[in-house]
Amino acid sequence: MIDKPFSTLQAWIDYFIGVDVPVLRQTAAGVHSLRERIDSVSAAQLAGIIIGDPLMTLKLFSYLGMHKNRRQQTDVETVTGALIMLGVPPFFRAFELLTPVAEHLRADLVAQKNVLCVLKRAVRAAEYARRWAVHRRDLDFEVVVIAALLHDAVEMLMWCYAPTLAREIQKRLRATPGLRSADAQRAVLGIELNELEVALMRRWQLPALLIRMEDDHHAEDPQVRTVHCAVNLARHSANGWNDPALPDDYRMIGELLQQSPEYVRRSVEPDADR
Repeated sequence: MIDKPFSTLQAWIDYFIGVDVPVLRQTAAGVHSLRERIDSVSAAQLAGIIIGDPLMTLKLFSYLGMHKNRRQQTDVETVTGALIMLGVPPFFRAFELLTPVAEHLRADLVAQKNVLCVLKRAVRAAEYARRWAVHRRDLDFEVVVIAALLHDAVEMLMWCYAPTLAREIQKRLRATPGLRSADAQRAVLGIELNELEVALMRRWQLPALLIRMEDDHHAEDPQVRTVHCAVNLARHSANGWNDPALPDDYRMIGELLQQSPEYVRRSVEPDADR
């Protein structure tokens, strides 16, 4: 655990490269259950468990990136593809020990709750991204989904390994409505989380297309816009469907999908006009 920010981006990278990424308790239990019948387990069965957990998804892709076969000529950009590339028995050997978030943060229930909130938000963002990528007939829709799922992974890791600093960011955002998350992050950490996430993904040698979708510098790319719109809507709607940022979200999503903001509102709000 760290209580004070590092002085450079490189120091942040070096720290997080070496941490053990915890996973959801149900992910650890699901993998353990499948391990007991390893001879009949398929990559698709494992993928069904992994894709619901952003941290386990990150764990898989970072492991595969750091253990690339020299003969591998192309990036593997889907969870099922990553499992096929790695192989089922090697997967179980590589991830024999999975630490649940609840166990990792058993002494800090507040941090534990916040990690789970960000995880839930990421899963919701991935579902929005899937819906809109399919609407746009994006051939890389599975990568768009994973990009949305992983977009806030470093925020999750901050709650896991630097909860004091994560609390300070949260405190500043709550105290100053309208404060940009990136500004609060830079004030507390000396860096922006997106900056750290992209740098870590490059070190982990994640697929180039996935890294591009995470990079805020490519904000006009339709795939990046899909990811950002999904992440923003998931973040703002988590505060309730009366969050003041939602009208702008609906407008931007409408521009992406070539639909009206009202159409977007009706399609996402669970109780719109009911």
